[in-house]
Amino acid sequence: MTEPEDLEIRPEDGPQTIERKLGHRELARLERAARRHEFGRPEVTELEIGRKTHRVAQVDPMDVDGVRTMTVGTVVWGVAAIALLPFLGTLDEDGRAWWLWTALAGFGLGLIGIEYCRRRRNALRSQPGRRRAD
Repeated sequence: MTEPEDLEIRPEDGPQTIERKLGHRELARLERAARRHEFGRPEVTELEIGRKTHRVAQVDPMDVDGVRTMTVGTVVWGVAAIALLPFLGTLDEDGRAWWLWTALAGFGLGLIGIEYCRRRRNALRSQPGRRRAD
């Protein structure tokens, strides 16, 4: 194997030497890309649309039902509402009582969203052809 300093391009190098050294760099880049692919990274293809080149990876979409996301959001709104309760008097004096009402509305709509996502998940699980089962 060649030493890394052998691949360094110097001003006194001729065109053939530069081409050889750049070839080693390109080969090393391709070897690194091959190793990345071995680690489970998706293969990347390039699409040219007009003057732009887009890199696209062929990946399967995530099968997310939204129940966990809605639950986390609802908990955050609930914590915000509870955290604002001790300051209700100050918020009311400053004309910002709507902060508490916004947090309570977020919590209430989150509860509705959790139920909606839960029913949707159960309906999709009952139709095995539409989505993957967990």
